[in-house]
Amino acid sequence: MKDRVVSGYRPSGRLHLGHYHGNLKTMTRLQETHDCYFFVADWHALTTDYRDTSMLGAFTTEMVLDWLAAGLDPEKCTVYRQSDIESIPELVLYFSMITTLGELERCPTYKEQLRELDSRGVNTYGFLGYPVLMATDILIVDAELVPVGEDQLPHLEMTREIARRFNSLYGPTFPEPKPILSPASKIPGTDGRKMSKSYDNDIRLDDEPGEILRKVRRMITDPARVRRQDRGHPNVCSVFQLIKAYPEVDPVKRSGECKEALIGCTDCKDEIAGIIADDMEGLRSRRAELAGNPGVVGEILESGAAVVRPIAEEILGLARDAMSIGTL
Repeated sequence: MKDRVVSGYRPSGRLHLGHYHGNLKTMTRLQETHDCYFFVADWHALTTDYRDTSMLGAFTTEMVLDWLAAGLDPEKCTVYRQSDIESIPELVLYFSMITTLGELERCPTYKEQLRELDSRGVNTYGFLGYPVLMATDILIVDAELVPVGEDQLPHLEMTREIARRFNSLYGPTFPEPKPILSPASKIPGTDGRKMSKSYDNDIRLDDEPGEILRKVRRMITDPARVRRQDRGHPNVCSVFQLIKAYPEVDPVKRSGECKEALIGCTDCKDEIAGIIADDMEGLRSRRAELAGNPGVVGEILESGAAVVRPIAEEILGLARDAMSIGTL
């Protein structure tokens, strides 16, 4: 039996290079060797964007098209939508009963997002309980492995703690899933911060070459390097961090060229923009072809839900039995 893997993305529109190098490439690789379940986390989207849900359907379609164009194959993995799995909310309820407020409030991501987002808008029960919903997504399909970035490790550890606590209270029911860390470093956005649509600093997977060049050229480099002949400091340059994700450029050699002022910042930017555009060419072509079949996403999600529902119902049944829910 192959180890089971689960991963999900919130539907917020088209994906960018941060998604691609951070997790999507790992997902396409894992589908060849593992039993993979990849889901559209539309309930998770409500934790921060509950006021306007009018674009959830369109964003779901856009994201799944990006997945397919990037190489996810429904013949090799199961692709489904979170809200199509009716067993999830009930298991969320049971897990919430054994999770303390202190654990949720100490979560680093929770505190970070409270600072960066409008705290009045996200200071909700659903936002605080995000890790419990995440734990349910993982454990409802009995997953053993979860591809995550380093910033999500605290969430996964909470999942492991919820599984341990449940098993300790009610008997062995759930595995303790382990992380699969992405080999790629954090992809910087055009402003030097982590690449994110919410910061408007992203390079999208379907951007045309000219748009990629425009975005890369406005990226922040070494602020101390004013003139072409000035020696650079690549470790403080966001373009250098982006280069590390592409094997076409030797980062050791490029670091030396920068430090010795053998290459200018504009030349460096133009080179990596061209590499990115070439790398995305096949993806853009596949995506355009897939978009010509408007029913393909719905068919894939419906087929995936049909696979996941009986698994989730069985897991929920085990949890109910362990807790003596519904018994006399």
